[in-house]
Amino acid sequence: MISIERNYYAYLDEMHIITILLPFQYHQGRSSRFNLLAGAEEIPMKILASLPIEEAIKYTCRIDQELALGKQYWVVDEYGEKTDLQMGAVIRTEQFDRNYFYEGPLGFSYSKEKTVFRLWAPTATKVKLKLKVNLKEEAQTVEMARGEKGVWSSEIPGDLDRYYYTYLVCVNLEWREAVDPYAISVAVNGEYGAIVDLESTKIGKPELQPILQPTDAIIYETHIRDFTIHSGSGAKRKGLYLGAGEGGTMGRDRKPTGLSYVKQLGITHIELLPFHDFEGVDEMGPKSDYNWGYNPLHFNAPEGSYSSDPSDPYSRIRELKAMIHSIHSEGIRVIMDVVYNHVYIREESSFEKIVPGYYFRHNEFGMPSNGTGVGNDFASERLMARKFVLDSVEFWMKEYYVDGFRFDLMGILDIETMNRIRKVADSIDPTSVIIGEGWDLNTPIPDDQKASIRNQEKLPGIGQFNDYFRDSIKGSTFNLYDKGYALGNDHYYEAAKKVLAGSIGLEKKEKGIFSSPSQSVNYVESHDNHTLWDKILVCTEGLDETIQQRKHRLATAMVLLAQGIPFLHSGQEFFRTKRGNGNSYRAPDSINKLDWERKIQFSDHVEYIRGIIEIRKNIPLFRLSSADSIRKSICFLNIKRPLIGFVLISSDGKAEWKRAAVLLNPTSAKEVIPLPEGVWEIFANHEKAGSMSIGRASKNLTVMPVSSYVLVCREEVQD
Repeated sequence: MISIERNYYAYLDEMHIITILLPFQYHQGRSSRFNLLAGAEEIPMKILASLPIEEAIKYTCRIDQELALGKQYWVVDEYGEKTDLQMGAVIRTEQFDRNYFYEGPLGFSYSKEKTVFRLWAPTATKVKLKLKVNLKEEAQTVEMARGEKGVWSSEIPGDLDRYYYTYLVCVNLEWREAVDPYAISVAVNGEYGAIVDLESTKIGKPELQPILQPTDAIIYETHIRDFTIHSGSGAKRKGLYLGAGEGGTMGRDRKPTGLSYVKQLGITHIELLPFHDFEGVDEMGPKSDYNWGYNPLHFNAPEGSYSSDPSDPYSRIRELKAMIHSIHSEGIRVIMDVVYNHVYIREESSFEKIVPGYYFRHNEFGMPSNGTGVGNDFASERLMARKFVLDSVEFWMKEYYVDGFRFDLMGILDIETMNRIRKVADSIDPTSVIIGEGWDLNTPIPDDQKASIRNQEKLPGIGQFNDYFRDSIKGSTFNLYDKGYALGNDHYYEAAKKVLAGSIGLEKKEKGIFSSPSQSVNYVESHDNHTLWDKILVCTEGLDETIQQRKHRLATAMVLLAQGIPFLHSGQEFFRTKRGNGNSYRAPDSINKLDWERKIQFSDHVEYIRGIIEIRKNIPLFRLSSADSIRKSICFLNIKRPLIGFVLISSDGKAEWKRAAVLLNPTSAKEVIPLPEGVWEIFANHEKAGSMSIGRASKNLTVMPVSSYVLVCREEVQD
């Protein structure tokens, strides 16, 4: 860092506007003129306005000459005193974005003969590359050359495989050290970027059964460590990438656990909580810490705490790829949970160190915005910020064969960025699934630009977590004692009918939450908040446990039988509990682990949910792809409230099952329901479920308390 005493301050806030702050203690804050020093040239500035603010006078000045960012300029006042011109709000102007947008490659390009480094740092006056053969050796530094659009580059001859590197960037006369934002592997705890040969880590992708439409997906969310850390998981490499990818694991009952179990359950997509490099777990002592992974450090490097050797920059890459390959080998796709909406700590992030002020949103007072609630909002609408996200998505899909993404706090991101992501994903794999949390968050971009649920019509092909579904079926997430439809609350009756129909609006003139069922991610439980079982225990304290289990089963069955994309939290099918912890993001394994003993204890319930999944997969009527097809197909039965019954009618003349009916009874009483005309095969009742008939019914059916039924009929509707 260059030592400099500043008697006053000057900032470039627009390409031709310089803001100068003269403290009152410095000549009473007054100067009649200012000039700009550009090398030996002295350029006069025009004072447009002056305004007292707090302990200084603010001067707004204009300069007609176009400044070249990356050069050092000085401002001189009427007393001959000078101060350096610092980069101010100019970096958040549209002109800056246009002038310095760079479309080419960034990061490093490796070969055994040489490695080329590229860094976008347009406001830097100097940049150096810092290289280390290993972490114990002294680093060497290399001056980098500034090129077009503010991209600094350096070509280093020789084989740099396994070298470590950072950048030293000088902005506003201050040197900062930063890891490359485009780093693809890192040292322990992300302190340095690591140079690796990705070609040596290549692994093929097994062929997968086609997914014809997003509503074919059945998503199962889990955390890599939670998945196998339990003593009964049967995995040898518990809590690691390799453990999550182990096949053939068994529990105490000698029946499948882990990946083999998920396949047997009928899941199509595993959604994994963040596995890009994150803060919160010491990679050298990972068992002493726990974190979900929403503290992102390096977006393109795998997290090291899930690898068998975090000190080896190849271990995390190879083992993550092996895990994904194992999941694919079971015929299951991988959805990556990504956190592009914020970083762990803004001031310490590589983005802020390299181009201060650019990558994050600021409010009208120039302060960092906080719609995420963690102190910073990523400015995805800025061209180079958007480029980073698009490059990152493309990298994970092409290099790791990721099959889709779940966007954390997607409402922070802008619509254009999300639609561009959809296009990038389509160009690689049109069947990829893109879903996100479309909450409407207080971030300083216009409401009509936010990738939120209210703007779903502008986000075709992108699914959103349907909190209306969640709260209607189980009760409010934010009021632990509120009961939803499945828990016996009649007030959610109409809402339950709407969400079962895909939240699309049953009449064409009726505006639904979504335009298409593929936009509705239906769920009642996720890693966030209380598990469904824990909420039920609180809401129905004192109730017989068998009835509590039936309520849970009813809610889960509704997720799987509703139109849209069903989403299950791992262990939901065996009453997952976190012992009442509603925010377990850094709770110990004893709270977060997936308890495989409960799979044995509640095997009947697991079999029921597996059967409902089988029904959904085998009968296309439960996976309709458009709002129009739902409107044409679905018909709600006129039965006693609060029971819900509906029939789905197939338009496919070749379909084996021409009609399917769902009957839901959230009450504590048996009820007799009149059936539509025809002979109905019972595929699911209050005890069993599957794609084989377990009985027949016609005219009337007695449904048991707190239960769900599925019936199918080969006969078409009679006129």
